[in-house]
Amino acid sequence: MFKRKNYFALGAVVLVTLAIFSLPPRATSRFKLAVGSLFLPLFGLANTAQQLPVTAADEILSRRELIQQNESLRRENQQLKFLQLQTAATARENDQLRSAIGWQKLRPWKLKLARVVMRDPANWWRSAQIDLGSRDGISTNLPVLMNNGLNQPCLIGRVSSVDQFKSQIILIGDPNCRVSARVENPTHDIGVLGAGGPLDDSLVGLSYLSSGANLKSGQSVVTSGEGGIFPPGIPIGQIVDAQQVEFGLYTEARVKLNANLGALEEVWVLFP
Repeated sequence: MFKRKNYFALGAVVLVTLAIFSLPPRATSRFKLAVGSLFLPLFGLANTAQQLPVTAADEILSRRELIQQNESLRRENQQLKFLQLQTAATARENDQLRSAIGWQKLRPWKLKLARVVMRDPANWWRSAQIDLGSRDGISTNLPVLMNNGLNQPCLIGRVSSVDQFKSQIILIGDPNCRVSARVENPTHDIGVLGAGGPLDDSLVGLSYLSSGANLKSGQSVVTSGEGGIFPPGIPIGQIVDAQQVEFGLYTEARVKLNANLGALEEVWVLFP
């Protein structure tokens, strides 16, 4: 059974309903509008809740696309860097070949490019190994040159031993790599290029010059062509200073090499 308060509530609802139906049409519309405005925020919240999963899905899809684009750009960047390295290597080799052609125009030299593939840390300034061997026509005692960075050739040593696929070269400054050298001065003094200095490996000694040798700092030193190994006219370095030895019987000089023997990467083997 209903309690008394329930009857009162039911009666109140009935009275309100009758009052609403008895209102004129304009008043009824205003009442409906007022009631609807009370529930409008709830309807907006429900609509937003329905759209939220769609918006979240769009956000997730956009992030996925950005990740894919980023990965694609990263791969493309790596490919461009690789192509840039290849282009730089090709340009460097073309410059070296162009230099070799220029050398050959000045002198009847036949050159073959070789790459330094190994160096012994214990004998860094005295030897190196190149990637050419007997199959490439390499033989012992062939002169070895390098570009000094100014598109000019300079002597660095000779081939000392040959394998089928590689060869060993000994560098200027090694006691076993003696070179007959000529000073570019009015008297064309000739001496023998020998071992390098103990403190500076870019300096080598030029011995057995005549006592009256007219030597000055900065004079160029080139191969003399004597001895049958090194052709004449290959640049070696410049005179630094000179002094008389053996009680004035001979003159010795120090020569600053044109080549940087500590940074050998690519060299040229000179064929007769």
